[in-house]
Amino acid sequence: MRIFHNLNVDFLGKRKIAYTFSISLLLLGLISLVVRGLEFGIDFRGGTEIVVDFQKPVNISTVRGYIEQIGLGNVEIKTFGGETGILVRTEAQDLPRPVYKKMITIIDEAKNKTLPSATFILADTSNTGSVTYSVANPDSVEVVIRALMASGFQADKASEDLNNNKVLVRVGNSDWIKYNLREKIKDNNFQILREERIGPKVGKELKVDALLALLLSFAVILVYLAFRYKAAFGASAVLAVFHDSFIMIGLYSLLYGIIPGLNLEVNLTVVAAFLTFVGYSMSDNVIVFDRIRENMKIHKSKSLEEIMNMSVNQTMSRTILTGGAALVTILVLIICGGEVLRTFSYTLFFGILIGTYSSIFVASALVLDYTRYTKKKIEF
Repeated sequence: MRIFHNLNVDFLGKRKIAYTFSISLLLLGLISLVVRGLEFGIDFRGGTEIVVDFQKPVNISTVRGYIEQIGLGNVEIKTFGGETGILVRTEAQDLPRPVYKKMITIIDEAKNKTLPSATFILADTSNTGSVTYSVANPDSVEVVIRALMASGFQADKASEDLNNNKVLVRVGNSDWIKYNLREKIKDNNFQILREERIGPKVGKELKVDALLALLLSFAVILVYLAFRYKAAFGASAVLAVFHDSFIMIGLYSLLYGIIPGLNLEVNLTVVAAFLTFVGYSMSDNVIVFDRIRENMKIHKSKSLEEIMNMSVNQTMSRTILTGGAALVTILVLIICGGEVLRTFSYTLFFGILIGTYSSIFVASALVLDYTRYTKKKIEF
């Protein structure tokens, strides 16, 4: 299938308009990054992420109202995968101390209700992620564990020593959420599907690793294209991909909080999407560069600008069809992929649009202006 047959548009002649458009987007993004910054996900900033799955569809606004009032600080609540799933994110690693004390009271009440005659002494509260109790003797440990687990707590032996008389009760953010939701929502059973905690140190390391991954991908692209074509093509391709990436980062900052559906956090999924669209954008550039190289060997009497215009026009059919097919697939992911794939899908969607634009208006134009500025002639 061919479209735009015999297309003859002066794309390179419009490069100053394209430069103005690109610089405007880059400046807007830069200003937004300085003023507003980026909203990082739990992967990078650290915190706790909890997935709750209800038996029946649940009103997200109602659940949000309940959870925001239970003392976990700033929390984010959104749907997850469908009408029965809820995703809760909080920056807290462990329970805040006031909430921790309430959990101890709740455990004591459960113990007094199920084992009123058991000797149950608070032994250690130094770690807000757990509570340690001492029981009368090692033989009572299993009885206490079973009673606490029947009451909905996660209990286990403090050690595997035969003389161990201590019980460890886990009290995490998910336990506190579970307790409160059971008090508020009595006609809709639920379970905690997942709880993930990432420390701030790990989040910082992940930020560095993600940045290194992107920079290394740019370096490899530069070396590959410099060998396959000329250094000018390699440098312009890397600049074009950097241009695409920076515009995307700027969009993340600009759109967050303005368009509800585009409140996208920067997390590891975004890094994966970035690396994917970097490869896609580079593939688009390589197709155009290949055609430029072929046409330079055939049309030796034409100027570089004429050859570049000819090449971009000749590859336009492939560019639009490939990009269009990819965008249709990604639209399906956006519509049907749910919350899990939302960030990945939107990043790829905008990335392909920006990458297609830069392969037409930016990458070749940078090579042309480089040759004019340095007065160097490119030959293959």
